[in-house]
Parts: sequence; C-alpha cells; structure tokens
Amino acid sequence: MIKLTGVKAVVTDIEGTTSSISFVHDVMFPYARERMAAYVSAHEAELGDVIAAVCSEAGKPGMTAEEASATLIQWIDEDRKATPLKEIQGRIWDEGFRSGAFTGHMYEDAVAGLKRWYEAGRKLHVYSSGSIAAQKLLYGFSDAGDLTPMFSDYFDTTTGPKREQASYAKIATAIGLPAGGIVFLSDVVAELEAADGAGFQTVLLDRAHELGAEAWANVTDSFDNIMLA
Repeated sequence: MIKLTGVKAVVTDIEGTTSSISFVHDVMFPYARERMAAYVSAHEAELGDVIAAVCSEAGKPGMTAEEASATLIQWIDEDRKATPLKEIQGRIWDEGFRSGAFTGHMYEDAVAGLKRWYEAGRKLHVYSSGSIAAQKLLYGFSDAGDLTPMFSDYFDTTTGPKREQASYAKIATAIGLPAGGIVFLSDVVAELEAADGAGFQTVLLDRAHELGAEAWANVTDSFDNIMLA
C-alpha cells in the first residue's frame, strides 16, 4: 500500500493509467486515421487555423488540405504528440463517441479510486497528450458512464510537454496549490521525473508489471493500493 500525506489534488494521466493503452491505440487511433482525409476535406474552411498549424509544425507552408491530411496520418503512425493533430483527432472522436461507435475504456480500480478521492473532497485533474476535448469525451462517454463532473480541470500539450518540469509548475499554478499538495499518476517514468522535479508527489502505475519495483519510489498496479491522507 502506498500512503501519501498532505494531498489536496490529484492529476492523472490517461493511457496506461486510467484507460488501457490498447484502447487508445487499437480503437481510437485507427478510427481517426481511417476518417482523417475525408474529415479534413469536408471541413477545410473551418479548419484553416489548424491546417496552418500543421504546415508550420511540418515546416511546409502552403500545404493543400490533401497534403495536410497525409501529414496528419503520418503523425498518427509515428504516435507524434502534435497539438494540431490532437485537435483534429478530437473532433473526429467526438463524432465517434456521440454516435455510439465506441465508449471510453476505464479500469474499474481507477474509477473506484477517483470516486473515492472525489467524495473525500480532493480536486481531480487530467493531464494527457490527447487534447482537452478528447479527454472530456473519453471520460464523458466512458464504460462507467459520465465521469466528467468529478474533474475540476484538464491539461494537454498546450500547457507544455509532459516530460518537462516547467509544465508541472504551470499546472500547480493553475490549480492554485503548492506542488507538494498535488500527486501525479502516470505509467511513464520520464513524466514522473518531470513532475517530481517540480515538487509533485508521484505514483507510477505499472499495470503490466513490466517496470519493476525499482523503477520508481512509489510503484503499483492498481489505484486500490494508493491511500491519500
């Protein structure tokens, strides 16, 4: 059992932490990939700023919508954490969730843990590479129902990269608490290192038992083993 004291707020990752990596990579990514070209073509006018951002990040100004779509698909295949990609993926996933094409996978222990902490008065937040819109969809249309009322705020790559200490300092400021009163949960050691450097308390979720107890100071395979005081 991991016992943490002085925790007033929780910031949680999604993939591998509250939701399975396979759901995101085997369901959500292919869904967006298959529909990317048609979606960009159909919504080219309203996606002007996003397409411009794709051109800027790719270093290829003036790309056509078709060229931008090809670049976005390439980024999906590379699992690139590009903000304009996350923006368009989020829009496509919105259609998928709302049409009932799929619901967001959630680990039962994660749902139980989040509800336990919420009911105890702790503020819950999400920090994921996926866009804020996509985060709200995943939790809003989850296997366990609409979980969004439990969350106070959401953070994505617009705050900063998840492996940079400054991103967590920004999150602590946004939450309005000293970093030591916040715990960050993730399945990626490099993210925990950045959060730890900013003064956060941290827990590594090693659900597949691939990393081992020596990977981080606080390691568990379940939210059931995390006690906040």
